Amino acid sequence: MNKDSVRCLYNNSFMGFFDEDDNSIFGKLCSNYHGVELTTTKDAWKEEITIIKKVLLPYKKETGQVIFEYDIPRLGKRIDVVLLFRGIIFCLEFKVGENRILEENIDQVFDYALDLKNFHKYSRDKIIVPILIATKYNTSTTNIQMSIYDDKVVNPLVTGEEGLFNIIETILNKFKAEKPVNSNWIISPYAPTPTIIEAARALYENHSVEDITRHEADQVSTDRTIKYILDVIKDSKENHKKSICFVTGVPGAGKTLVGLEVAIKQTYQNNDEPVEDEGAVYLSGNGPLVAVLTEALAQDNVKKCRGKGQSKKLTDARREVSKSIQIIHRYRDNMLMKIKNPVVNETLEIDLEKAVKQKNAGFGEVEHVAIFDEAQRSWTHKRLADYLKRGGTYGNKLKVPNFPMSEAAFLIWSLDQREDWATIVCLVGGGQEINTGEAGISEWIKALNEKFRNWNIHISNKLTDKEYAEGKVNELLKDNDKVIYSEDLHLAVSLRSFRAEKLSTFVDALLNFDIVKAKKLYQEIKDNYPIVLTRDMAKAKKWLSDKVRGTEKTGVLITKESARYKPLSIHVLASGDENTVHWFLEDKTDTRSSNYLEDAATEIQVQGLELDYTCVLWDADMRCENNKWHYYKFNGRTKWNEQLGNTESNQELKKYMLNAYRVLLTRARMGMVICVPTGNSNTHNGFPEDSTRLPKFYDGTYQYFKEIGIEEI
Repeated sequence: MNKDSVRCLYNNSFMGFFDEDDNSIFGKLCSNYHGVELTTTKDAWKEEITIIKKVLLPYKKETGQVIFEYDIPRLGKRIDVVLLFRGIIFCLEFKVGENRILEENIDQVFDYALDLKNFHKYSRDKIIVPILIATKYNTSTTNIQMSIYDDKVVNPLVTGEEGLFNIIETILNKFKAEKPVNSNWIISPYAPTPTIIEAARALYENHSVEDITRHEADQVSTDRTIKYILDVIKDSKENHKKSICFVTGVPGAGKTLVGLEVAIKQTYQNNDEPVEDEGAVYLSGNGPLVAVLTEALAQDNVKKCRGKGQSKKLTDARREVSKSIQIIHRYRDNMLMKIKNPVVNETLEIDLEKAVKQKNAGFGEVEHVAIFDEAQRSWTHKRLADYLKRGGTYGNKLKVPNFPMSEAAFLIWSLDQREDWATIVCLVGGGQEINTGEAGISEWIKALNEKFRNWNIHISNKLTDKEYAEGKVNELLKDNDKVIYSEDLHLAVSLRSFRAEKLSTFVDALLNFDIVKAKKLYQEIKDNYPIVLTRDMAKAKKWLSDKVRGTEKTGVLITKESARYKPLSIHVLASGDENTVHWFLEDKTDTRSSNYLEDAATEIQVQGLELDYTCVLWDADMRCENNKWHYYKFNGRTKWNEQLGNTESNQELKKYMLNAYRVLLTRARMGMVICVPTGNSNTHNGFPEDSTRLPKFYDGTYQYFKEIGIEEI
């Protein structure tokens, strides 16, 4: 197999394509195809070969390339046919036998063109023409024009078999390319930054997918981090150690993706089936994230099975996925079932009548490796003890009075039950604790210092920054002789925002009133990653609608402390993971989709996930007054109450409210609009018409953003 056939099933020059017999071309497509053989696929290839030869006949002596089934690396997509011709890239998607045009098919071919434009090095400066061919369709696009983005991507064209030649000829006459397409186009460096949902699908379906987020030109360290963790796991196994790794990273740097890949690589180890007694499990306390990932993977699995002619129930697919990806509470509760209850003398003991001791696992779970995402959100001792005292939620009615540990300590204790070896991987987001009772990373370190001194600690050298345990990590670990610091455990580059890797730094400067730095960073990123300001939700929605293309996702975001959004015709997405699943996964034809811009999601529902474009609706809960944030909670009826005082609980609440906006401001991959409402300035008999939305509640924040230089639409 030559280097080109790795990226496609067939490739040839125009002349070579015409000189080769149709059956030979078909045979190469079949021999290079490694999927399940489908009669419909083979029949489509035969017809596509015939159509392309007919269309290209007048150009057969020109320099050009014909490429069948071009693989979009690491995203699991293939373009039916690519033509590289006179410096123009034609992306052709065939629907053989179809006589109608579906919007979802137009979006499909448009997505291919946008993927090439955004991520494919040798396509970035080329004219790209997406064409949908429903072979029996009897009309063609007549209005051919470039996208409004001035990015050399032509708006999607539709035609039938008979109209394809005329469309290609019209394009060639209308658009003149300056330079030919690079001769190495097929093996071009490719740097996709998939959403976490796309990435999880690729990892889960292929088990050993590598580098699915690599930027070819940048120093992205996901591979290095994954290797370091797998080496720690290997060392722990070979030398019967207990080890814990703390991985840090900027928002969107791929911490969740690292966790998923470690779990899958360790469990499957390049085999089709899990390796016995080698398992790893990815755990998260983020219910919406687990729900969305599980449903996306299950739906994808069912779709692929049906494509192979196999019958598969969605409920069965969900069950399979949940073996590898779980909500942390289920894992925790399973261990709780094994302990003596009630707890005596603040000491956890295994109840031999409730648990079976296994040969290697002891009384632990079956997995040697547990990956805890967003470890900073583990519960404090008080929150967990109160939860277990009343019998909990999440379907757990087991009451455990006098529970003696924080969640972090209990999770370490659970893995410590293994008698052979174990590894814990903690994925830590800085400054992203957003709920009361979330302990931050200091609780993990406290547990290791006080109860688990036998554990080896591998820690990111960035864990000492102020976002983590208020910068006291070094102090907390100074007397622990089992600590190894490594820069390999820090992910410094944002993958979420492929257009703006400096976004998280900009957001940090904005929230910390580092005006000079925020101004500088804004000017550096605004051309490639638009951030704009408005006071009108209608303008914000129009900006989002104008930006989004193909199947790109957009949505409105608010904090959970927001309260006065109804006058702006915005509703809060109802609680419950099912609603979040619909919001993220349904397409733009479904009113439950985020793209409808009717339901706004909160930081609780979107943390760990992302959209392409967002609107952050800034309410009166956090206001800029004299270059300082002031925090308010609405009483549910008539007024906002400022959160004053410096008590520990009050300071904690302010931190959560600030972090909520940090989360919202780092959800967009491609750009965002910030809407700071004008409030209501109307009066009635000399009194405010709406005293809960006075202009002064919003004006200071708006002026601060203007001072930074954020452009208003």
